[in-house]
Amino acid sequence: MHGSLNAHRPEVSHRRILALALPMTLSHVTTPLLGLVDATVIGRLGEAHLLGAVALGAVIFDFVFWSFGSLRMATAGLTAQATGAGNKHEVDLTLARAFLVAGMTGLLLILLQWPIGALSFYAAGASEAVTAALSTYFFIRIWAAPFTLANYVILGSTLGRGRTDLGLLLQVAINVANILLTAGLVLILNLGIAGAAIGTAMSEVLGAGLGILVLRRLGSNPLAVTWAEVLNRAAILQTLAMNRDIIIRNVALILAFSIFSALGARAGDVTLAANAVLYNMFLIGGYFLDGFATAAETLCGQSIGARDERGFRRAIHLSLGWSLGFGLAVSAIFLIGGGLFIDFVSTNPDVRVYAREYMIFAALTPFFGAVAFAFDGIYTGATWTKAMRDLMVIAFAIYAATLLAAATLGNTVLWIALLIFLSTRGIGQAVLYPRLIKKTFARLT
Repeated sequence: MHGSLNAHRPEVSHRRILALALPMTLSHVTTPLLGLVDATVIGRLGEAHLLGAVALGAVIFDFVFWSFGSLRMATAGLTAQATGAGNKHEVDLTLARAFLVAGMTGLLLILLQWPIGALSFYAAGASEAVTAALSTYFFIRIWAAPFTLANYVILGSTLGRGRTDLGLLLQVAINVANILLTAGLVLILNLGIAGAAIGTAMSEVLGAGLGILVLRRLGSNPLAVTWAEVLNRAAILQTLAMNRDIIIRNVALILAFSIFSALGARAGDVTLAANAVLYNMFLIGGYFLDGFATAAETLCGQSIGARDERGFRRAIHLSLGWSLGFGLAVSAIFLIGGGLFIDFVSTNPDVRVYAREYMIFAALTPFFGAVAFAFDGIYTGATWTKAMRDLMVIAFAIYAATLLAAATLGNTVLWIALLIFLSTRGIGQAVLYPRLIKKTFARLT
């Protein structure tokens, strides 16, 4: 086999799980910093409408770019399997195809920037001053789309090889570049909100350049493969199908959380503010659980590539054990110290009182979501993206039905529906995976 090495079974152990998970936990914590840095620097200018514009801009780009987070997940799964099989050439082919999809998608976003911008500004419904500043920010930062998506591919490729330490390095480098560039352009060159957008865009470009250098040091050279191999019809269709499935999964997830926020907003300002405070508990729990999902993604993918069913099953059990353990621990911490967290985030007495009434629901989200997070990594590494998509759609339907059936319960049903949504996904994945294992390894033998 061209470019193939001997397949090797990955080490599947508690030590290896932690070595993979902990760097990615730190990496996930740095992710929101891109928008936060812009907000902090612009906030120094003392103009409320500029701060509002940057905040809205961060939400818009999180939505637009995260919808294509499939590029990271699909690349990681396919790379892990090629790494487990010892096929270096296939690793490069996976990288080249993913770069091609990222580049084409990024260019499409640039071409469609005006309708995307118009729709986003309409949905935001902000004042004229905020919208004008938001427009400046959006139409500058959108030009970095190909590089932002390329960074997803680079991260996926490093994770698929089991190099989560390099994934952390790249995320930190992008954020440090963003801090320096944005601060310099806004506070020294006085470029205002345009400077914030340029700084963030340039940090993505520099991140992509550094990422390519890192991949070259790992021995990858996507330029060494031929166009005929890259454009292999079956492989391209597989790549596109996986990205399609994960995009649908991501959009359903985004919609679920958007509905949660929108219904909370309709209940009044205090409910909206209290839910926003409590929702941060779920996000913090997610940072920890995402690390173990990444570990599962790497080890499960590499075990399939090595045709090691025993290692695959052990990777599942260890990933689920650690995810549930951390989920339970984080939930316990929130149940004990949630009141202090609420008081730290909000000084409003009404918000503090109201948030305490629903704190138990928010505190339970890490535990209820632990199985789903772990299985997301398992399914991604195994490239069971169609099943992951279908189970997400089913969970979303149950979530929506719960909201409709118990709408009179107000904010209580919102939180109950969220817990049902998280647990339903995990239960569905747990029920289906034994059948998928048999099918996968029967195909490999």
